[in-house]
Amino acid sequence: MTSVELRQLRYFVAVAEELNFGRAAERLLIAGPSLSQQIKALERDLGVRLFDRDRRSVSLTAAGSALLPHTRALLERADDLQRRAGRLSGSEPVRLGYVNWLPSDLTARTAAVAQLHLDAWVAPSHTQAARVAAGGLDLAVCWVRTEDLEERGLRARLIGADRLYAVAGGDDTSDVAARDTAVLLDDDTTSWSSWNVYAEELAQDTGARAVRISNGGITGPAFFDHVRRCSRPVVNSPKGQTTPLPPDLVQRPVTAPEIYWTWSLVWRENEDRPAVLAVVDALCDGVGDLGIRAPRAWLPDGDPYR
Repeated sequence: MTSVELRQLRYFVAVAEELNFGRAAERLLIAGPSLSQQIKALERDLGVRLFDRDRRSVSLTAAGSALLPHTRALLERADDLQRRAGRLSGSEPVRLGYVNWLPSDLTARTAAVAQLHLDAWVAPSHTQAARVAAGGLDLAVCWVRTEDLEERGLRARLIGADRLYAVAGGDDTSDVAARDTAVLLDDDTTSWSSWNVYAEELAQDTGARAVRISNGGITGPAFFDHVRRCSRPVVNSPKGQTTPLPPDLVQRPVTAPEIYWTWSLVWRENEDRPAVLAVVDALCDGVGDLGIRAPRAWLPDGDPYR
């Protein structure tokens, strides 16, 4: 018994559930011959035959049926042990979603407190906040308002901020007043709900011209086409902050006021897992105000840091 491995026991359970070596091998992401060899090695070490198999079928032997529930229980205890050890060692997994921006030192800050898993689904701010509220994510970096936090039962801390600028044709890179800019709003509220809320209030507060579009041109080549057609410099969205500009367009700082977009780290208000809260502290402690509380800074109503 000393050579029996947990890996082999997991193989045994997979074959017992599939009753097909091919399907079990696909499920386990290993080659079929390797799986067969590991099962034979397990049977040899246990001293019993676990399966009756021929060219057409696979079935559990009496010994295999008797050992299966004990094997499942053993694997559950092993998984529980691993989870407990992970919590003690600071490696409990924490799921983090985001929109397009993350701190550059994210891994260095969190490595000592949790095993951080970045979610592959990059989605808009309102979607990521909803996923945290529903339990699909532990944390998300997104843009939220105070009313969103209250409605969804979330808490937030400032993790980053972008000072937005305007994009214009020509070669004039001087400052431009917010009232002399244009801001785009897209009809696709599924993708651009948060940006539209922000942009509408920016236009109302500063006098910027709101321009409605329907082609998703808040970012990318379509955005640059809108800039070329517009008589005013167009405010860039946070999703386009780092996108290189075509040679015929320039970046112009927006002033009177300086406009900021904040990034929040959000989590459920009833969250009590130490690893999740430790990630919050690791990412948000020492962030500072990032310029958003300067006299000339603008944030929309309802921004948690206004």
